[in-house]
Amino acid sequence: MTGLKDLLVARALQEGFVKVGICRPDAVPEAAGRLRAFLAEGRHGQMGWMEEREGWRGSAAALWPEARSVIMLAEAYTPENDPMAGLAARDRGVVSVYAQGKDYHDLVKRRLKRLGRWLIDQGGGEIKVFVDTAPVMEKPLAQAAGLGWQGKHTNLLGRDLGSWVFLGAIFTTLELEPDAPEISHCGSCNACLDICPTKAFPAPYQLDARRCISYLTIEHKGPVDEELRGLMGNRIYGCDDCLAVCPWNKFAVAAVEMGYQPKVGLPELAELAALDDAGFRARFAGSSVKRIGRDRFVRNVLYAIGNSGLPTLRAVAAGLADDPDPTVADAARWAVARLSPPA
Repeated sequence: MTGLKDLLVARALQEGFVKVGICRPDAVPEAAGRLRAFLAEGRHGQMGWMEEREGWRGSAAALWPEARSVIMLAEAYTPENDPMAGLAARDRGVVSVYAQGKDYHDLVKRRLKRLGRWLIDQGGGEIKVFVDTAPVMEKPLAQAAGLGWQGKHTNLLGRDLGSWVFLGAIFTTLELEPDAPEISHCGSCNACLDICPTKAFPAPYQLDARRCISYLTIEHKGPVDEELRGLMGNRIYGCDDCLAVCPWNKFAVAAVEMGYQPKVGLPELAELAALDDAGFRARFAGSSVKRIGRDRFVRNVLYAIGNSGLPTLRAVAAGLADDPDPTVADAARWAVARLSPPA
């Protein structure tokens, strides 16, 4: 089906994807063992869903045995400005680039479904589409499909993509010609490892999520270890440091989807700390930020206030010291103590 594959690639680019590759569902036999070792070390932290569906996550062939091909697609969300510039604004919170605009799950899945329907019309067969919400190891599959490689920071990057891409997958019962897998081109560069504030990389190509700021601000429930709070700076949702310093970003492709244009910006910490549940939902409607809920978000904001070094924010934190959520109250008291003058 070489002719169909060529048409598929052309159609995917028309839809707004920036790169397409195809692999077999069993193209990454080593993925299951690597996942097993990651879980055995406890590096997944509180993400119990990784264990619950380990069998499916470790093998795309097990997830849907009828599938014969996996179509991996990359969609760019490359920022126009330096995402690390906001780290110096101590009275403001930094939200990861990917969450600055509309929720990518909705935008990518809509495009995948359109492309999938087109594929069925052209070649028949059945499809399933996935965007980061199913037990699919998108990054290893994307490397097997030739889109790029998992860098030393474990994220996908490409020589003609850079680091700023979302990944989507279409599983199909059609037999499509696979592409050659990509290999690592990181060389001796360790920029992503060196920049990590919490030293979340035990070794190149390995991540301990329990120390990753993206995990701590998004997935981790309850109080964050005090050792790590002070290293989070003013990052209140996610962290882009290891992506932003990658030299391959000089080849990053521009984002086409207008929905990824930043709407969140650099909000004031004092404003965010005052949000109740309704205010939080209204403020971040349509954004990925909304999924963590008000309490976890305000907890992050209070850690940023504690790290700000600004005595003017002490009263803001003190106002939440008796918050109904015990984790928020704990974060508020920690921030107050950090901003109080020495006894």
